Amino acid sequence: MATWRSMALLFLFLHLLPLAAMADKDAFVGFNIGTALSDMPSPTQVVALLKAQKIFHVRLYDADQAMLLALSGTGIRVTVSVPNQQLLAIGQSNSTAANWVARNILTHVPATNITAISVGSEVLTAIPNAAPVLVSALKYIHAALVAARLDSHIKVSTAHSSSIILDSFPPSQAFFNRTWDPVMIPLLEFLQSTKSYLMLNVYPYYDYIQSRDAIPLDYALFRPLPPNKEAVDSNTLLHYTNVFDAIVDAAYFSMSYLNFTNIPIVVTESGWPSKGDSNEPDATLDNANTYNSNLIKHVINNTGTPKHPGVAVSTFIYELYNEDARSGVVSEKNWGLFDGNGRPIYVLHLTGSGTMLANDTTNQTYCVARDGVDRKMLQAALDWACGPGKVDCSAMVQGAPCYEPDTVAAHATYAFDAYYHRMAMAEGTCDFNGVATVTTTDPSHGSCIFPGSNGSNGTFINGTSLAPSSNSTSGSLSTFNESNSVSFMRLFVVLLLSGVFL
Repeated sequence: MATWRSMALLFLFLHLLPLAAMADKDAFVGFNIGTALSDMPSPTQVVALLKAQKIFHVRLYDADQAMLLALSGTGIRVTVSVPNQQLLAIGQSNSTAANWVARNILTHVPATNITAISVGSEVLTAIPNAAPVLVSALKYIHAALVAARLDSHIKVSTAHSSSIILDSFPPSQAFFNRTWDPVMIPLLEFLQSTKSYLMLNVYPYYDYIQSRDAIPLDYALFRPLPPNKEAVDSNTLLHYTNVFDAIVDAAYFSMSYLNFTNIPIVVTESGWPSKGDSNEPDATLDNANTYNSNLIKHVINNTGTPKHPGVAVSTFIYELYNEDARSGVVSEKNWGLFDGNGRPIYVLHLTGSGTMLANDTTNQTYCVARDGVDRKMLQAALDWACGPGKVDCSAMVQGAPCYEPDTVAAHATYAFDAYYHRMAMAEGTCDFNGVATVTTTDPSHGSCIFPGSNGSNGTFINGTSLAPSSNSTSGSLSTFNESNSVSFMRLFVVLLLSGVFL
């Protein structure tokens, strides 16, 4: 046994060496920007959201001219894409590739900080008929960059589905589908020679769904596992605490199987849907929040993977917006962190993980009335906030700064936000039976300054009821049910023990 362990450690050491030089590079988290929205924000609105959320890396599924112009001067690092439908033409013509680079890259750099080009997306599995020209397309694009002396700044690669990896667990036994060897070997040679990276789409959600309960939900969501529940690779004795790391390491081992040990990996897509059909019970707000919050913390802490601890695995979250115009099942439309108006679908739990994503910075979130909700329910919630909720609504009386506009929605927004900040923005305090939602857009206007704009972090007031939640089992807005009682006690204990508002 001692000899086997020594050999395993030596094996790991030898495989860690080629990527050791990368360990000092910080990983980043970026966002994919899809455009299948019925009311797609303008490029300037998209960029305004990126700036407000402190997002510095984005991936586009094309090379949209208006979007690239809007990103100019921002410093945001941009990965652009050659759409699949253009791949065949570019892969068969050097001049076509050069024209694509001239039109979509040269006209925008250096003002727009383009740092990578993804030539196609999941080509081997989505459009296998284009596979024979994939490597040629990469080489032609790269040659055009070399001619423009941009090859050292802009990397060229192509995004793969993780389904090209077979026998992915244990990771040490994983290998690429041998059918694609005629493509993968020259592709990896290209990535190695150009010091580029393997682009990989990693979706633990689908692995979890397809496993039919063989994969525990906690394992897919990065939730802590007791040691006896961790997955162990019997060949390397490496312990895996989450699906994401296991898939990334499976890709590393698949490359090493083909004798490529110094190509880093960038995860170009990963996420979790916040809503699904009835047969997708685990596509929920809570699970999406848990997965993406834990993923972001895992990446930016430079955790690396068991095979390559401390080696950056930069990741793009799928995706920035919910795409309501996308076809398919409900979950296909609900991978975003924001709706088309820039309002968070949920507030990420990123305490202690840096300044990225202002929707986790509590003094920059507000509670507002939802658009299009029932007016009677909105009025009832407003009455509750100004009554049992003990919000000071004097700012909304006639002649006061927040009287205008004199509408139920405007007054409810002020009352909701005042209550939300009084309760330290605790979970469940911006719902009001479904008529309120959290936003990062400051609703203050004119001389009407909302509580969050004053930098107030809220104060817990003894005797104040929690706002009615969508989980309430009673139709009465003033009912303080068991679910709210648990939230009340949790908030009280947190405040009492730490004095820190989460």
